[in-house]
Amino acid sequence: MDIRIGIKDTAREIAFDSAQSPAEVESAVTSALDGGVLSLDDAKGRRYLVPSAQIAYVEIGSESTRRVGFVA
Repeated sequence: MDIRIGIKDTAREIAFDSAQSPAEVESAVTSALDGGVLSLDDAKGRRYLVPSAQIAYVEIGSESTRRVGFVA
């Protein structure tokens, strides 16, 4: 699933692919907004830590399966 995190006062966003479910990501974001740090893992095993005071928005994309093969 695609995740995008906007950071305040920054033109760029953090974008990565995660193996976590949408419910897990939403729970992590909600608990981080109460104060603290948002911690999410991507599909390659990297961990992203974002201070909750700097989060502008979090976009949780749909789960997408990648097709393999050729289309005729």
